[in-house]
Amino acid sequence: MEAEPNNMDADSRDAPIPPERPFALLVAPAAPSSVEALETAFRHMGLRPEIVAAAGADTPCFRLHLGALQVLVGRAVAAQLALADPDDRATSRLGAVLPGGWREDCWFVCREDEAWAGAVPGASFEEFCRLLVLSIDLFAARQLFWSPARLWSDAAQFRGAIAEMQVSGMPPVLHLVAFRRRDGGAGERVTTRGLVAFAGQELEAMMPPGWDMAAMVKRLARLALDMVLNGPLMRAQQAPGLHSGEWVALTPQRGDGDRPATVRVEFSVDR
Repeated sequence: MEAEPNNMDADSRDAPIPPERPFALLVAPAAPSSVEALETAFRHMGLRPEIVAAAGADTPCFRLHLGALQVLVGRAVAAQLALADPDDRATSRLGAVLPGGWREDCWFVCREDEAWAGAVPGASFEEFCRLLVLSIDLFAARQLFWSPARLWSDAAQFRGAIAEMQVSGMPPVLHLVAFRRRDGGAGERVTTRGLVAFAGQELEAMMPPGWDMAAMVKRLARLALDMVLNGPLMRAQQAPGLHSGEWVALTPQRGDGDRPATVRVEFSVDR
């Protein structure tokens, strides 16, 4: 699936989001209204629900089990809603338009364990995606927010991307990684946000003359997918690009302070 992102330009407030304890938000105006109805629905889905109290939550949450995976599901709390504010320039969107009352109809889904950061997706990640899809169906969710990327996308499109992943094994990178355009003295550049949660690195590339954001995203998304599947880039390398005559040079860079490690990407074309 290809979609053109609607990512706002970043500014000085666009600080990287720590990769630990990622969570998703679901906007679901038609979600079951009572704790009892939710518990029954979760039980019928084989998720073995337990009603628990979660830090910062004013209402009960559910601990759900899918295989070895444990997640918490409940009403979104203030800190999560603040991070997901679609009117903040630091928040990205991929074809998602949120209703005015989205905060009142917002639910979080969060893994209870912290063993996620820098881990290449495997069975645990696939189980988490399966549980997200089950939650999207149960809640009739319309929009989905992914915290490491600070990215809103369409819940139905995410559901379709997960169905494709079950067949192809390719994670839905466009729903997990935001692509941000930045303006600087040296010209426009595009950076990723959220890739660090899977690969321990982000991508950063100058935009060659004549290229647009769609061309950059198409190429950087392929690189991001490779890193999600195979892990971080450990040494500098050069490889053929997307089209004949294109080349891409990749150079790992160490992190600086609270900034994550990056891979500098340089595109060139044979003349």
